[in-house]
Amino acid sequence: MNSAKFWVDYLGLEPHPEGGFYRQTYIASEAIAEPHLPHRYKGQRPFSTAIYFLLEHPDFSAFHRLGSDEVWHFYTGHPLTLWLISPQGELSYLHLGPKPHQGQTFQGVVPAGYWFAASLDVPGTFALVGCTMAPGFDFADFELAQQAELIRQFPQHRDLIERLAR
Repeated sequence: MNSAKFWVDYLGLEPHPEGGFYRQTYIASEAIAEPHLPHRYKGQRPFSTAIYFLLEHPDFSAFHRLGSDEVWHFYTGHPLTLWLISPQGELSYLHLGPKPHQGQTFQGVVPAGYWFAASLDVPGTFALVGCTMAPGFDFADFELAQQAELIRQFPQHRDLIERLAR
């Protein structure tokens, strides 16, 4: 297995505002006009988008939410945990990784409107994944959590939010 630095250099990844590294690999050439999208979207969106995303321990992908469902695809490295908080405050998680017989999955879906974060449990490890969205990603739909506000909304998840929100 190659190192995180190898993949960052080889794939031309750049730092992401939520943590980790990314590069957009696909943006559909066609777009959905704003009148045909749910009201939460301001402006048109591409049919779909895709990125590479790499996370290296001890870094984490900080809690954030998006306007579209996001499908995560595991490629290589070590298992990654996605922590999801529903709009109603229910906590769930997905374990992405190469060992389905150990409860890991190659793909997982984060529903639109859920707060979510990602982390690795083992020091010195990394995970290379991909993320696809439809309608496609636009930073206008990206909301990075404010730690104090998220704790106010979901005090039952204080410890996790303190660990995975900036």
